[in-house]
Amino acid sequence: MRDELLDLTGALKDHILSEKESRSGISRLYLKGNLAMPSAIPVDTMPNNETIHVSSLTLEDIREELGDCTRCKLHGGRLNIVFGEGNTRADLVFVGEAPGRDEDRQGRPFVGRAGQLLTDIIKAMGLTRDEVYICNILKCRPPENRNPESDEIAACEPFLVKQLQSIQPRVICALGKFAAQTLLKTDTAISVLRGRFHSYHGIQLMPTYHPAYLLRNPGAKKQVWEDVQIIMKEIQKEP
Repeated sequence: MRDELLDLTGALKDHILSEKESRSGISRLYLKGNLAMPSAIPVDTMPNNETIHVSSLTLEDIREELGDCTRCKLHGGRLNIVFGEGNTRADLVFVGEAPGRDEDRQGRPFVGRAGQLLTDIIKAMGLTRDEVYICNILKCRPPENRNPESDEIAACEPFLVKQLQSIQPRVICALGKFAAQTLLKTDTAISVLRGRFHSYHGIQLMPTYHPAYLLRNPGAKKQVWEDVQIIMKEIQKEP
């Protein structure tokens, strides 16, 4: 009887694994390496625990696909789409919440007061803006810089995922509550999330406070520097 139960358990386990691989279409995906890569699976079917992988799309391809976007209501009030900028093969990607007034005017991410502080943080890391990539969850400015809404995130996030697939960063730094909670699919407070790495489709993700928060609460700069030091160690960069 015991042998029969063991055989039945083993058969059931094999069946479950077979079904899982059949549904996903691929048993394991690699971020970087010399193995042949499959074409990118559609982002709307990619499970949260699946490793993000190499895409054949360039950032220029993704920007062209985004086009003069009208996928959500924000397009009616914007001046410019703020797609992102920086190194197309950056080890480190900063992801913020949404463009503000200055970003909307210039069509570039993090160029206002908060952006100047982010630039200072990047310099303190021993890097330049040209060596990292900077973007946001949303590509258009919400009215009066209000919080992003769920339908707006749903319209924009697939393009962010495609950007990350194309760049293949080693580390993502999620700036602020909305970036961290959107990427990690959680409602946990940023104060709890920060200070340690989380996994985003196999990429190390460090949540930390948004530079705009630091302008209002300069005492939190110490905690951000602690988070940044963990990132530098991961990418083996000396300040």
